[in-house]
Amino acid sequence: MIRKLCLWLCGMVVLFFSVLLVPSSAPAKTEIQWWHAHTGFLGERVNDLVAKFNAGQGDYEVKAVYKGSYPEALTAAIAAYRAKTQPHLIQVFEVGTQTMLSSGAIYPVYQLMKDQGIGIDWADFLSVVLSYYSKDGNLYSMPFNSSTAILYYNRTIFKKAGLDPTKAPNTYEEIEKAAKACVSSGATKIGFTTAWPSWTLIENAHSWHDQPFADQNNGFKGMASQLKINGAFGVKLLTLLTRWQKEGIYTYSGRTSKGDQPIINGEAAIGLASTALVGTLAKTAKFEWGTGKLPRMAGYPQGNSIIGGASLWVMKGRKTEEYKGVAKFLDFLGKPEQQAWWHATTGYLPVSKSALKALQATDHFQRNPDMWTAFNQIMSGKTTANSQGIRLGNFAAVRDSIEAELENVVGGQKTPKQGLDDAVKQGGKILKEFASLYK
Repeated sequence: MIRKLCLWLCGMVVLFFSVLLVPSSAPAKTEIQWWHAHTGFLGERVNDLVAKFNAGQGDYEVKAVYKGSYPEALTAAIAAYRAKTQPHLIQVFEVGTQTMLSSGAIYPVYQLMKDQGIGIDWADFLSVVLSYYSKDGNLYSMPFNSSTAILYYNRTIFKKAGLDPTKAPNTYEEIEKAAKACVSSGATKIGFTTAWPSWTLIENAHSWHDQPFADQNNGFKGMASQLKINGAFGVKLLTLLTRWQKEGIYTYSGRTSKGDQPIINGEAAIGLASTALVGTLAKTAKFEWGTGKLPRMAGYPQGNSIIGGASLWVMKGRKTEEYKGVAKFLDFLGKPEQQAWWHATTGYLPVSKSALKALQATDHFQRNPDMWTAFNQIMSGKTTANSQGIRLGNFAAVRDSIEAELENVVGGQKTPKQGLDDAVKQGGKILKEFASLYK
């Protein structure tokens, strides 16, 4: 009996110490949810950034979740906030800026960083980016994938058409001549096309020519209630496009990024699209290509191109302790080394001056001159009340109404003046309805 008792006690001692020697499992990381709108090549690069952050510290784990297109991601975030299932971070395209500012659903980035004791040199941000996402001098969302619209041209098609492949078209007149030569020679069926048609054709074209897009300084001075795109400039531009469409020079490729595909596939001789396409073309193009500034129209003053892409908004309503991880992640994304990598990989603009200086200190732009085009364009432009950007309430719906009328015009259902007048009328209704909600 005593022997059995001793054996039992020995067994318990062994069991006790064996339990002590078993390594305890590491505490679970606090999860940070980030909803974004990138897929394909850009989605992979988002995953690369997240993986690097997660591997670099042991307290937080960012989960990047694709939520569809920009409009779909914005709609999902608003619905989730109402249902109290919102993520910590949501990527919102630039046209959603005023909607987010008025939503009451966001935790301003400047306040988050201040609350978490993370010092940020806000003056290091590129002024054109900082001003767009700021209110009363304070940054409300973290610029992430900032872009602008530029011109792309297919050098291989230019060669086949007997054109100089080293020279990008600089004016609408030059686009017409080049596109006509490319199509008539049989080098391609698509002379000129556009992605994000409202952004590249209407919004940026007005800004680039220092023409007003909406009242209240395009929404920066106060809540805008009226579009101003049906003036002489807008009518002249759409009249030109309508003629090109009839002559087979211009091909309307659809809304959002659908116009990217003819450029990426090597089918379009010339196209207007986001700087984000530079990274994709650099990785996938099986033809020679180049970039240029947005085309100019004679007789109008010089403005500037406007910021596109998206920023990251912090949603209210999550646990207090989780926001420390959110702040650390945003701080990580803003570091010069991350910004330089993101730019070099994707073509998006780095949002800090220090990242730009780091890139300029190398031979990066000499080796990749097409990545310098956007900076050259912005720095050679003139920022005015008409070209500082566009900040409208429910801008996504306004853009839809513009593109619907653009389709009516190029499709021959309406004249350029009728289409723009109707876009102004419908856009005004949307702006006034939004303003009535936030008086």
